[in-house]
Amino acid sequence: MHLRDATWPEAGAAETTLALLPVGSTEQHGPHAPLGTDSLTAQAVTDAAEAAYDGEVVVAPPIHVGVAEEHRDFSGTLWVSEDTFRDYVRETVGSLAHHGWTRVVVVNGHGGNVDPLREVCGRITRHDTADAWAFTWFDAVDAPDMGHGGPVETSLLRATHPELIRDGRLDDAAETGADGWGEWVSGVNLAYDSSEFSENGTVGDPREGSADRGEQLLDEATAALVALLERVASR
Repeated sequence: MHLRDATWPEAGAAETTLALLPVGSTEQHGPHAPLGTDSLTAQAVTDAAEAAYDGEVVVAPPIHVGVAEEHRDFSGTLWVSEDTFRDYVRETVGSLAHHGWTRVVVVNGHGGNVDPLREVCGRITRHDTADAWAFTWFDAVDAPDMGHGGPVETSLLRATHPELIRDGRLDDAAETGADGWGEWVSGVNLAYDSSEFSENGTVGDPREGSADRGEQLLDEATAALVALLERVASR
């Protein structure tokens, strides 16, 4: 059940303690992919898992702005501080728990959210009236070439939102992007912002993305999230 589509009596009739909270970002993904890529992919995985899960689960509306200051030099990128982000997630989980949805899986689509989510989910579980865990979809699939706006994210978008990819800009994305994330010396990433190493914000070659691979990635992520829900439900 998606809360955004339900009435309050329908929400009140839900007989489950499980909830999914999609979390993404509004940030640049190169000249070819939309600013909402991380939210779109997190929502797609959430929706697919909700449909595949053999049980009832409540789906909260997504959080669209995350920890993304590293992309600040590209127009349209929005961000909040780690503290604000953690507080927002914690209070959202708290409101879910108030209605009895006390086992919350946060479905994340943005790398900058990973560390803050790990910390806040631990704090929620230790100190609040809910248990929370963070699931990052691209960490649960075969994606060694993840990059940023590269073949992995472009593939998932081709499978779920193909109309949002600017095909005419793919060559530019690949040719003036970067091969890897950061500027590494002696195990230290000297670059704090993506503009320091990628002219257009892209990391990886999005031309290598395909709808077929996107479908496979979605299947893998869905299966992993369903397995997590089943384990959470039985703990």
